[in-house]
Amino acid sequence: MFTTRRKWPCLLLPCSAAFLVCLSTVRAEPADAAPTPVHPDPLIQKIVSEISEKRIEMIMRKLESFETRNTLSDPSQTNRGIGVARQWIFEQFKSYSPRLEVAFDTHQIQKGGRIWKDIELRNVVAMLPGKLDTNRWILISGHYDSLNLKDAAELRGQPAKAAELFAPGVSDDASGTACAMECARVLSQYEFDATLVFVALAGEEQGLVGAHALAKRLKGRKQEIEAVLNNDIIGNEVSGNGVNDARRVLLFSEEPNDSPSRQIARFVRSTAARYCPEMTAEMIFRHDRFGRGGDHTAFNEEGYPAVRFTTASENFAAQHSPTDTFTNASVRYAAKVIRINAAAAAALALAPKPPVTRALTGSRSRVGLSRGSGYDAVLRWEQTDPEPDLAGFIVVLRSTTAPDWEREIRVGDVREFILKNTPIDQLVIGVKALDSDGHESPASVYVTQPRRMPAASDEQ
Repeated sequence: MFTTRRKWPCLLLPCSAAFLVCLSTVRAEPADAAPTPVHPDPLIQKIVSEISEKRIEMIMRKLESFETRNTLSDPSQTNRGIGVARQWIFEQFKSYSPRLEVAFDTHQIQKGGRIWKDIELRNVVAMLPGKLDTNRWILISGHYDSLNLKDAAELRGQPAKAAELFAPGVSDDASGTACAMECARVLSQYEFDATLVFVALAGEEQGLVGAHALAKRLKGRKQEIEAVLNNDIIGNEVSGNGVNDARRVLLFSEEPNDSPSRQIARFVRSTAARYCPEMTAEMIFRHDRFGRGGDHTAFNEEGYPAVRFTTASENFAAQHSPTDTFTNASVRYAAKVIRINAAAAAALALAPKPPVTRALTGSRSRVGLSRGSGYDAVLRWEQTDPEPDLAGFIVVLRSTTAPDWEREIRVGDVREFILKNTPIDQLVIGVKALDSDGHESPASVYVTQPRRMPAASDEQ
């Protein structure tokens, strides 16, 4: 995998000031061009091809047929409301594969804020255990609850009636729920190294209630989550002002620029380009839209990497209203976004886990980035409990202002790498793990430590 045909003594990298990176002390494949194209995995191509527009349409229409999925609607109703909706999702998950472990993630939510009565909230969870690492999770999520704020304005002081108003919520967010469900149906037919978890969340419209409850529960259990792919409003391609944008989906990720969430966004972007070229996953370097929120934020707040997919053409007039119907939705658009989710989740679950590049507080670990002799970049990393098919590592580089990786160097199965005469202040450097089938992990990045602001007592 890591053969060296000849020595390449230096690597020219694009930076604000040109410089040479000498590689005389290391063995590496030629890396004087853009990152080596990764050949598509036939399995992931097959998974993408099996995402069905017909199935997506059925899910979106069925969720609309419950009339409302308001979290505060009466769950005892037999033909409409939140209760029958969540039970139908549960049963659909169960029908996809006997290998899926399906359960309600149940929480008792007390009255407060937008929750005007005590409720039992249920997220619906389907888990596909990994064959190598059951504790490394990748989540695909959407929220199944809906809301009608437009008509509720006429029912002030009557919250029980407002909760039963017609709230079809097709784009927001039957489309995201369809993503979690259709990905569960297709991906559950295959095996992956890591565990895939498909979640239909409740209570998003009341303040990310279900997502906060689940994220806190998982954090309390010290559950490892490598990525959360959250889908919210991915069901329409025409905005309220008539603009049609069927070739882009917006991919939001939290600051700072090299946060774990941002690395997942970069991973998703490149995976989408490889397996779903008809749709661009456009990275937006913000945690979410202005003044808006989504369930990925609840996971971010617990320290988990999480990103949000949202249409580039939101129809604000239809959101949270009785006009968010199937008639105003686009199955074709939703299917494109769902294929990107399926490809990204499969690629993450097949790849090795990312390397460790940052020492824990108080740790004596040798991982990190340092200046060898003052002028070299010395990279050290760890790979805890390496997978049996681990083949080596890839060092990635970019200028500090570049949105994505620009150069890569395959360095073999080592834990240390030296870039001679490399000014580390002018570059961002990371490391990816690579397996024998060519699957690459997201990058783990060497970042500068935040400055400690002096306490009042420190100032003279």
